[in-house]
Amino acid sequence: MPLDNQIVVGMSGHIDHGKTALVKALTGKDTDILDQEKARGMTIDIGFAFLDSKITIIDVPGHEKFVKNMMSGCSGIDIAILVVAADDGVMPQTREHFEIIKLLNVKYGFIILNKIDLVESDWIELVLKDIDELTRGSFMSEPKVVQTSAVNNLGLDEVKNHIVDLSSKIPLKKESGLFRMHIDRAFSKTGFGTIVTGTVSGGSLSVGEMVEILPSGTQSKVRNIQTHGSDVNKAIIGERAAINLNNISSSDLSRGYHLSVVDSYKEVGSFIAEISLIDTKENNIKSNQRVRVHLGTKEVMARIGIIKSFIDNGIDKIIAHIKLENKLVLGIGDRFIVRHYSPVVTIAGGIVFDKCSS
Repeated sequence: MPLDNQIVVGMSGHIDHGKTALVKALTGKDTDILDQEKARGMTIDIGFAFLDSKITIIDVPGHEKFVKNMMSGCSGIDIAILVVAADDGVMPQTREHFEIIKLLNVKYGFIILNKIDLVESDWIELVLKDIDELTRGSFMSEPKVVQTSAVNNLGLDEVKNHIVDLSSKIPLKKESGLFRMHIDRAFSKTGFGTIVTGTVSGGSLSVGEMVEILPSGTQSKVRNIQTHGSDVNKAIIGERAAINLNNISSSDLSRGYHLSVVDSYKEVGSFIAEISLIDTKENNIKSNQRVRVHLGTKEVMARIGIIKSFIDNGIDKIIAHIKLENKLVLGIGDRFIVRHYSPVVTIAGGIVFDKCSS
């Protein structure tokens, strides 16, 4: 049955567990396009490939130094795939990526146990037990674990079928609200000019409309829109879109900028949020603590002022006033990730309750 939705799939997991090889085996595209990525044999930036005309797969970095890029890639995903290498098992970035996925309130996903050609069956059983322990009590509490070998093309049809099956269960996205998109890439293309890409997180946008880029406040007219490599007249919520902007230089834009309808959004210096903590015994938040806030495709340093602490369904939560060191563009209901300033580890996730004027 044809899909009515545009679906974004996030492929995450520990470094060298085979995410990029799986995406290439599934789609035919190598998402490691940077010279540095090819030289080092590791994904540094987020990459994109299309499973079909409705489903985009995002390949996110697994190395701990590039978790910031991973969170940019996971902003707006519908289905999470957590890749675990059979020869390594559950590793530190497996755990952190899984916590981030849960904190972003992703509701659909499954596990890929990759590189099964490298180990014996009794070792696979041990890894499956670790995966069960990791995911117990979550939206993957009884996960469908698809066993694969990207190099030997084992299990790939089952992966594709499971993605399509989950995609059909995701509620239809409505074009309600004003258009907005967090920019994850900005570049110049000969004959076209400046192009920005991202996942449309609200409303829709048509060719010829005027948009505003924040934080600069620059306005631009949309010359062209592409989704899945094809020209379209309109981009809608949930789609990966490449938007060609008029009379603006790509050097004036970067990841973390926000594209929206003119005079619809503005930057704020602080906001009120509900924050859910991962593990209060090791990662409790103190009032006025300096943290890193990741929202959309941007990271900002901030101070947290605790208003109220409470427990909800066994999860330690706080209501907090978050004062940003640099302003952010956000909306009510936006989800974000909180990480320690140092050491840089994920400690919590939150949802925006209210925006403050300062």
